Amino acid sequence: HGFTSTVFLFVTTAVGSVIISAIFLPQYISVGASGGIFGLIGACVADIVRNRKLIFSDFVNKGRSKRHHMLVVLILMIDIFLNLLLGLTPFTDNFMHLGGFVLGFLCASTMLNLVDMFGIQRFQKFKRMSFLSRYFGPIVGCIVIIAATVVLFRGDGATSPCKSCDVLSCVSFPPWNDYDDRWYYCDDCGKVKAWAIKEKGTLKYRSVEMICPEGNTIIFSLDGYPNDKDTLEEKLPGFCREKCLN
Repeated sequence: HGFTSTVFLFVTTAVGSVIISAIFLPQYISVGASGGIFGLIGACVADIVRNRKLIFSDFVNKGRSKRHHMLVVLILMIDIFLNLLLGLTPFTDNFMHLGGFVLGFLCASTMLNLVDMFGIQRFQKFKRMSFLSRYFGPIVGCIVIIAATVVLFRGDGATSPCKSCDVLSCVSFPPWNDYDDRWYYCDDCGKVKAWAIKEKGTLKYRSVEMICPEGNTIIFSLDGYPNDKDTLEEKLPGFCREKCLN
């Protein structure tokens, strides 16, 4: 569909996906071209949808089964699914992936040319097709990016407007295990700060003052817990999940 369309789709979706990521994950800095790449993948899906009659026509598939193109589409869908699944692990920003994909599909859904069986781009044949009908998707995409930018600058830069949406980017695994017995977590309890308070006279640790990931400070008793410094430091993330997140 041309160099210009490709560059527009890549740049637009890359910028838009970064803004969307900054809204939902303001405490992290995401880098990389994955948003733009997923934008091109979304555009590819839109291209398949728009030209599905040609792709699966008897003319194109003359002499062979239509299953060949169906297999290609299936592999593309599996690739998208696996990449989004990997995006649920830590240090991978699924908001960039999802944002880029949706913006790419939206922009390309009306922007890309329809192609006939001879490979001629048919927009040249439709004289009555207005500028707005072809560029409706890109216009809506740009409006979405502008609106997202407004939401970003109106936020406080520290909290997400949808805290529960974090599950779209990271899920503690395996989810069927007890929360304290998972392989990895998606919270910030691994780098929480705390100070143990000693009891006068015995010099035993009496309580802990902890700064939770949200910034609030809590103090809790150590009654029933081991009174060893190394053990307490090891249990600190667990204390955080028990006291701060519940």
